[in-house]
Amino acid sequence: MEIILLQDIPGIGKKNDLLLVGDGYALNCLLPQNKALVATPTVRRRYAEQIKRRAEEKELEKKLKSGAAAQIANKEIRFTKKATKTGKLYASITEEDVAEAAKEQLKIELAPTAFELDEPIKALGTFEIRVKIVDAVYPLKVTVTQEKK
Repeated sequence: MEIILLQDIPGIGKKNDLLLVGDGYALNCLLPQNKALVATPTVRRRYAEQIKRRAEEKELEKKLKSGAAAQIANKEIRFTKKATKTGKLYASITEEDVAEAAKEQLKIELAPTAFELDEPIKALGTFEIRVKIVDAVYPLKVTVTQEKK
């Protein structure tokens, strides 16, 4: 079923997005809670300007994210953490930590969900993680060294 969102819904879309969703989801969740409207020709005409503006915003977001992808290619993020003698970290490194470090070190602001770790990093060494930007996955190196005492 084709709908127009009336508010931002995490994981689905933003206000004024024209989306194709499952009938059950639309009929049982979005429409009864007044979070969306069925995209009939009348509704499309009424919301035409907002739909057009949102489509332009999406295109701009896509361009900005692809620029971030070019900045990430072949880059490395470094962490200096406290660790045991065996090389195990006292505090693991998560997607949120990587997102914060990318913002500080590479000047790239991405959501923590863009960074894909198989599991939190719990040891010293060099690890390769995945960064998902606009339907493409890019590798990123994460190097963890021991903090000097």
